[in-house]
Amino acid sequence: MEVREPNARYLAKPAFKQTEVGVIPEDWISPSIKEIAANRPNAIVGGPFGSDLVSKDYVASGVPVIRGQNMAQHYVSGDFVFVSKQKAKFLQANTARAKDIVFTQRGTLGQVSIVPGKPFNEYVVSQSQMKLTLNSEMADPEYVYQYFVSSSGQRQILDSAIQTGVPHTNLGILRSYRIPAPPTVVEQQAIAEALSDADALIESLEQLLAKKRQIKQGAMQELLTGQKRLPGFEQKTGYKQTDLGSVPEDWDVIPIGQAAQCLIGLTYSPNDVRSFGTLVLRSSNVQNGCLAFDDNVYVEMELPARVITQEDDILICVRNGSRQLIGKCALIDETAAGSAFGAFMAVLRSKSSRFLFQQFQSHILKRQISDVMGATINQITNKDMAAFKVIWPVLESEQTAIVTVLSDLDAELAALETKLAKARQLKQGMMQELLTGQIRLV
Repeated sequence: MEVREPNARYLAKPAFKQTEVGVIPEDWISPSIKEIAANRPNAIVGGPFGSDLVSKDYVASGVPVIRGQNMAQHYVSGDFVFVSKQKAKFLQANTARAKDIVFTQRGTLGQVSIVPGKPFNEYVVSQSQMKLTLNSEMADPEYVYQYFVSSSGQRQILDSAIQTGVPHTNLGILRSYRIPAPPTVVEQQAIAEALSDADALIESLEQLLAKKRQIKQGAMQELLTGQKRLPGFEQKTGYKQTDLGSVPEDWDVIPIGQAAQCLIGLTYSPNDVRSFGTLVLRSSNVQNGCLAFDDNVYVEMELPARVITQEDDILICVRNGSRQLIGKCALIDETAAGSAFGAFMAVLRSKSSRFLFQQFQSHILKRQISDVMGATINQITNKDMAAFKVIWPVLESEQTAIVTVLSDLDAELAALETKLAKARQLKQGMMQELLTGQIRLV
């Protein structure tokens, strides 16, 4: 899939003025939502009263209802519930149509989406959402959307929220929001188009990344179970049944303790923490299967040799308040070798560590970790780790060949993740410049 970065031409910076929404060009305006809303009934409206729309009103098909889960993307989408056309007619004051903008009123504040023109002609707004219809001669929906998903727009939404009880907002607050806006809809549309190009780049990269992740999962499922053998290691025997499923007869199923040494981490106190010294690797240093160094802790103390990492060690989170982090791991590279690792972490040391690392990305080990923790336990003990079973090719050369294929896929994923992060940074920079008039489009 080819992805191209958005392209735009720029004019020189104009003169500026101070307004309620910050510094903007002298010829820009800062209208309130009330001022740019359409001059018609229910241009700004919330959902029905609670008793007017309840779960028993939902039917298999008809007019879709916009709820919070339908507002995760640029456009309203996802799995909808429906009401009958008769019910929708009764709730016509709460109807949203193409180019309307929907805001979350309670729940996940900051959600903003545009109503698409298809596949449905109209939608009913739920009790937790608010709908805005704009005056098309004053404001472009895509521009207004881009402002409210920017950091400034999100800050305005969150700062104005009512914090008593469950944080929420209301129609009065929505009407009072202000936006920085070019004086013409044409310029608003040009800005929205440039930012939408950036969104399209991000979306294409996200889709490509999701596809590559599926390919990696499929490759792991086949290669780590022996269901597919690489050239030079073709199947010469049949399969045997094990407690991990069907595996080649010339492969083994072994406990991790037979293939690796499991080392426990360092216990230290706040008094040992310094702004220098030995880096202590923690769960925050493991992100997306890789090492990260944006939240570092250092200690100045005498350290036992067992807590010092070596290159190709597997660093694993074995205890954490967040269960989702348990079992997450990363390979120690040359930049992290010689660091220490904390008490909530463990290290597996093995001559087959790279093959074992790939096993930790598979469903086989993830399922065993989940089974050990059950519903209440938030840790993996050394004994647990040693007892986990893995499917094991007998030949080291076959392990190496499998690791090479899967590592190449990991490298592709890492490159795409880097490109996606840069595209998101590009979009943020464009929003900061274009939505404040710091740069004007031709």
